[in-house]
Amino acid sequence: MSETPISCRVLLVEDIESEARLAIAHLRRISGWRFVIEHLPRLEPSLERARTQRYDLILLDLNLPDGVGVEVCQRMHDAAPDVPIIVLTNQTSPQLGLRSLREGAQDYLIKRELDEIVLGRAIRYAIERHRAERALRASEERYALAVGGANDGIWDWNLRDDEVYFSPRWKAILGYSEDDVSDRIAEWLDRVDQQDRARFDAALNQHLEGRSAFFECEYRMITRGGESRWVSSRGVALRDRAGAAWRMAGSMTDITRRKQAETRLLHEAVHDPLTGLPNRLLFMDRLDLALRRYRRDSAKQFAVLFFDLDRFSQVNEALGQAAGDELLVQVATRVTSCLRPGDTLARLGTDEFGIVLNDVSGSTDVIYVVERLQENLSRPFDFDLHNVYTSASVGIALAAESYRLPEEMLRDADIAMYRAKNAGQATYAVFDPEMHDQAMFHHRMETDLRRALDRGELELFYQPILNLEDGQRVLGFEALLRWRHPTRGLVLPETFIHIVEETSLVGPIGWWVIERAIQQLAKWQRLFKIDPPLAMSINVSGRMFMSDDMAKRMAALLEDYEIAPSSVHLEITERVVMNHGDLVLNALADLRELGIQLHVDDFGTGYSSLTYLQRFRYDTLKIDRSFVASMTEEDDSSAIVQALVSLGQTLGMKVVAEGVETPEQLKRLRQMQCPAAQGFWFSEPLHQDDVSQYLREGLRDAAAAARALN
Repeated sequence: MSETPISCRVLLVEDIESEARLAIAHLRRISGWRFVIEHLPRLEPSLERARTQRYDLILLDLNLPDGVGVEVCQRMHDAAPDVPIIVLTNQTSPQLGLRSLREGAQDYLIKRELDEIVLGRAIRYAIERHRAERALRASEERYALAVGGANDGIWDWNLRDDEVYFSPRWKAILGYSEDDVSDRIAEWLDRVDQQDRARFDAALNQHLEGRSAFFECEYRMITRGGESRWVSSRGVALRDRAGAAWRMAGSMTDITRRKQAETRLLHEAVHDPLTGLPNRLLFMDRLDLALRRYRRDSAKQFAVLFFDLDRFSQVNEALGQAAGDELLVQVATRVTSCLRPGDTLARLGTDEFGIVLNDVSGSTDVIYVVERLQENLSRPFDFDLHNVYTSASVGIALAAESYRLPEEMLRDADIAMYRAKNAGQATYAVFDPEMHDQAMFHHRMETDLRRALDRGELELFYQPILNLEDGQRVLGFEALLRWRHPTRGLVLPETFIHIVEETSLVGPIGWWVIERAIQQLAKWQRLFKIDPPLAMSINVSGRMFMSDDMAKRMAALLEDYEIAPSSVHLEITERVVMNHGDLVLNALADLRELGIQLHVDDFGTGYSSLTYLQRFRYDTLKIDRSFVASMTEEDDSSAIVQALVSLGQTLGMKVVAEGVETPEQLKRLRQMQCPAAQGFWFSEPLHQDDVSQYLREGLRDAAAAARALN
């Protein structure tokens, strides 16, 4: 029997609609919880709701139309002191984060790093910490009442002869019995921990000299067993007519548990609860310290490493989140063993880690540490029934005079990590300014892309796919995405498609392409009654198969446009199949059951995926253009193409050769009995307005050829 979801009433205070929707989407995906969400875009009405309604959690943006910064957190905490608050912000300032925590927030999360795992864990810990704080406050209040009942240690000091009365409770706090402590003031002063003695003396003298209304100090005392215990002493002096203190009395309270709780809560605020490592707030504070030290003395060289775990998502998918958490804990232990006591390792995201390497002499020292780290991570991680393998792609940023903020160094290490990851797994890269220029170009292109869909700048072109077995009859078209950029002109996908793949744009743009291609196919099928009907091939990103409703959405589109499923051919690369395995195969099975044709694109250029062809029967193999382009009678590519054509025939699959550009290539493909092809020799990709004319001419040529045969 499944457990009943935990019900949680949430007040979301966020003025940007898209970010509110994203936060709500993350909440909906958190397993084991049922969230009732109320969203308000402004602070003032949110404060009123927080005062009058009951909520279990408040998610709070610090940048609102009617409130900005830590004051927002202060006012919300005042309005709802008994409700845990999690700050959601785009600001990565460690100071702002620490101030928010001091003003009542339970956690401080960066929006762009947010997902359902991070948010779910933060919610769980925020609620538990808040409960612990309430329990602690209640305990302290009960303890204060007990102190009022003479449970405090009482002292009474005659300053003229330095004799002191210490109550039995005062002595018991330090582990002594009634007869173990004399009435001399040294019994007290000599037991004050030397770490706190100067502060204790300053507070005491300030009151004795009449500069404070009463004496109050929290400090440590050495007990009979040699341990330190935190105590809070309060007292007030009696003065003679001249104002000189002659007697002073007060109490001493054991506050060790409270101090331990405060220390624990402070530790939790700046440490990752899973691994125990410093979190982003503490990491940025340590990085800022190293940067300021370097700016004072450039001989204090240091470096920042940023890395994540290769294939971490596959561990979560295959073995579950608990195994993923255990892997992160073991990784933290191994990496720590590679570092020195003065270095800082922190967990910055789900599987992202940062390191501040202090006191290095140059890049050689840093690379030595990175290579040792990667060697350590290359060894298998032992689980109960599995050995898990991972590796790290590491970005390196070396200290330089140009850095003014810690965020700049971490940003550059992040950029270098992505360069390393693109170069292959288990690699590293040292940041250079060219990487920053490329990252800025990437950012500008991403910004432009986000506007392109709304502005109608994306277009589809269509390249014919022809049958080589009965002349050159048109079988259908491949839909090819183009971007008509306002300043760059017509941009081909190789310039921007990787940006789409790496961002949240992959879903909106992917579905736009699919729907536009199906819509266009429906028009052509109505205009041109060809048997079999014209088909449409559409390239699909592997990330789209992560959605569990892909087949349902495809079915709805086919029904809306009255298209037979067999007329739609979805093309995926073999790398997608290899990277995602069972997850992709399950999605493909749903599409196959629907009746959609499935093509393996660029076959032969990636990993060996013959085992996947056995596990799942595809309809068509598409031979990559690189093999077709290099075909000669003596070239190995001809043998590869022939082998792929034969493989398709053996497996009962269709074969399409891409990139046919010369009559010699066409001749060779026909000799190999390749059934279909596409390429510039037949036609360049056509604008939709030109396709109708192309089809009419093709039908006229086919009719003329038929009449000639008769």
